[in-house]
Amino acid sequence: MSTVATRFAPSPTGPLHIGGVRTALFNWLFAKHNKGKFYLRIEDTDKERSKDEFKNQIIQSLKWIGIDHDGNEYIQSKNIKKHIEIADELLKKGFAYKCYCSEKEIEEQKTRAKKSNMPYFYNRKWRDAKDLEIPNDVKPVIRFKSKISGNSIVKDLVQGEVNISNSTIEDFIILRKDGSPTYQLSAVVDDHKMNITHVIRGDDHKINTFKQKQIYEAMKWKLPEFAHIPLIHSKEGKKLSKRDNASTLTDYIKIGILPESLKNYLLRLGWSYKDKEIFSLEESIKHFNLDGIGKSPSKLDMDRILSINEHYIKNLDENELFENLKKYAEEYKQKIDQGYEKSLIKSIHFLKNKAKKLEDIYQNAQYIINENIIISDQDSNLLDKVSKKVIKDFLNSYEKIDKLDKESLEKIIKYLIINNNTNFKGVGQPLRIALTGSKFGPGIYDIILSLTKGEVIKRLKMIN
Repeated sequence: MSTVATRFAPSPTGPLHIGGVRTALFNWLFAKHNKGKFYLRIEDTDKERSKDEFKNQIIQSLKWIGIDHDGNEYIQSKNIKKHIEIADELLKKGFAYKCYCSEKEIEEQKTRAKKSNMPYFYNRKWRDAKDLEIPNDVKPVIRFKSKISGNSIVKDLVQGEVNISNSTIEDFIILRKDGSPTYQLSAVVDDHKMNITHVIRGDDHKINTFKQKQIYEAMKWKLPEFAHIPLIHSKEGKKLSKRDNASTLTDYIKIGILPESLKNYLLRLGWSYKDKEIFSLEESIKHFNLDGIGKSPSKLDMDRILSINEHYIKNLDENELFENLKKYAEEYKQKIDQGYEKSLIKSIHFLKNKAKKLEDIYQNAQYIINENIIISDQDSNLLDKVSKKVIKDFLNSYEKIDKLDKESLEKIIKYLIINNNTNFKGVGQPLRIALTGSKFGPGIYDIILSLTKGEVIKRLKMIN
């Protein structure tokens, strides 16, 4: 049996879509589970729309989520010569033909189909061109001579046996007028050259599989096995598009979703293993198989993503979590000054409480990394005479403390509660507003101990 080889083959015509990331993940896991190879192929033969910025974004996105490929990136455009050779060979063997229909003729066919409410289907005019005169002013395309009668069957590893009538497959173009190959031809030639054993992709490619199967058969090449994954839909049940706010990987990175949690979510999006929800990397590789993929589309659930991300934030090593926060802030917020790093590392254990994303931790840490505390009018109104007296009394006692710890702070606050005839909120809330600028935030003991003594005194003295 040949070594399992899978590939992820995106086109660099836009940012990497979340559905593409899941397809890459399934291919990667299948290869890893079977101790095989996983390749990344950049399908850049669409010269007008392909851009290096998207190619780099795809490569970096896969690297970010931890999907590593074997060997170098396979750049499809570098193999065009081979694609054209195969087109010529198909032409010589009678599996393809030159079509001289002008653009005007094709448009007329499309217009007629539209008026009849029928899908456009090329009329195969040049398939048997014995009595047709070749025009001088038209460059031909090369079309594959698809089977007209009978049925074709694909034994899909996810969908089961799929059977369609060959009459529904048009004579599709394999070489354009400018001599460039189309997707249908290039994908087959490259998959064959790369010894791909399993083609795992979205089920919107099902019709392409039937077209490509005919090229394999015409060339007498070994057919890979096919698996078509149901698409990801929006919460409303519509096909997820790049216009959706949560469609690209960048949409998740910029709010602070961790790579491990997104990978876990995508693994479970349309795939299951018993009732297990959280998977380590080793467990993902060990248990992944194509049998666990469902046949129905999956709905993207942002609440579930945030819930899984909260789990990972809670359980991640705190030094590693801080490094993630630091990189995130530098990329999407404001670089964290080195002088605050010690305080943040010391405080990360409570700054991460109830945080669903890195953005939440960053916001919780604002009172540490931003000395210019701004109190809103709403919170400022809460600092009445009683509150200001509490702050003043606290400051008098706090300045005299030699050893700063929770026990010494508790003594002061208990004293203030009794002395001012109030409760814990009556002391904690004004102190929190004075120190962080908001009545919401971490516990008051955590706040005080996370700041230097000098910083606490400076902020409290500003309230008068």
